[in-house]
Amino acid sequence: MTDWTNAIMFGVMLVAFTLGLSSIIMGFLSPATGSKGMQEKIEYGFFGVSGLVVCLMLGYGLA
Repeated sequence: MTDWTNAIMFGVMLVAFTLGLSSIIMGFLSPATGSKGMQEKIEYGFFGVSGLVVCLMLGYGLA
């Protein structure tokens, strides 16, 4: 049964990594300017770093 748990954790880890990396990339590609643009970049950066941290935590849990 632990194989199922590891497989699910690995799947969630891949999803978190993909969403985190794509959020960081979207933060750099945001076309908005001014305070609205800075707010979007900070939000994308926060979600990106959060996704990568979740990925690292799940990777540590698998090890």
